[in-house]
Amino acid sequence: MSTAAIPGAPLPVRTPGSRARGRHRRPERPEIPTGSPVLLLAVPAAAGPESRSVVEELLSIVRSEQNGVQTAAGYLPAHGAEVGAERTVAELLDEAAEAGLPTPVIVPLVPGPHDFLTDLYALAAEYGAPVTDVLGPHPLLAEAVHVRLSEAGLARADRARLFAIATAADGVVLTTVGGQAAADAAGITGMLLAARLAVPVVPAALDLPGSVAAAVAHLREMGSQNPALAPLVIGPEADSELLATAAEESGCPSAAPLGAYPTVGQLIASTYLATLPAVDFEAQAAEAGDGAAEPSGGRHAAQ
Repeated sequence: MSTAAIPGAPLPVRTPGSRARGRHRRPERPEIPTGSPVLLLAVPAAAGPESRSVVEELLSIVRSEQNGVQTAAGYLPAHGAEVGAERTVAELLDEAAEAGLPTPVIVPLVPGPHDFLTDLYALAAEYGAPVTDVLGPHPLLAEAVHVRLSEAGLARADRARLFAIATAADGVVLTTVGGQAAADAAGITGMLLAARLAVPVVPAALDLPGSVAAAVAHLREMGSQNPALAPLVIGPEADSELLATAAEESGCPSAAPLGAYPTVGQLIASTYLATLPAVDFEAQAAEAGDGAAEPSGGRHAAQ
């Protein structure tokens, strides 16, 4: 259930999952412990039709993956935002503190290094909020990129299928955003993708001038005749014009961004779950309950 469904609610309420029945039902995932913090998805973009659609679908996947998880999405501030529009990360952290709720666990919606992380870490430190690792590198991201390439007709969906695709790429530039640090980090996912496709994969940064062109040139020097671009981009973290410009200037076909591919939602859920043992919910609740009598002295101590 989203916050929009409960007017005035600072954060979403727990939505219990339904149990499958039958001999061949899917194994039940462990329930989220009572009092667990909200999974706060930090979106590196202002709320808009495109980013909102991807985020809402990803959170729906997260809730279907993990029974009882509470979710919320925090966007970057936007000029001229209407009252009642989607909340920012800072607003959601404020609302949790004012309501005496456990500090949310922040999951950055990026596959690797990104410029917005510096400000996010600083903001989280002010509230004492835990921030998980970014979502990559990970084999599930390589799977998602592979599927997007196959959907664009640039790769076989399954290596076991021995039919040829005339438009299949014989080299892939794995494009990301976040400068050279992001390109370097994407190299690991690139190796996993290369193993799946059996073609060379070279990472490049869309926001680093000349990076994509250099990667394409490198593939051609290696003998690639039909290089293609494969965005290691979920969507909200990258300007869509960067993707279009890279494809136009390189003359290479491009797959679509990962978007709300199911494995991205699975990664969000597993990244959050991995943080829970390190978060002392009971201590947070006790501190919130005693805050009126014994201020903690921090920025959000009880007044």
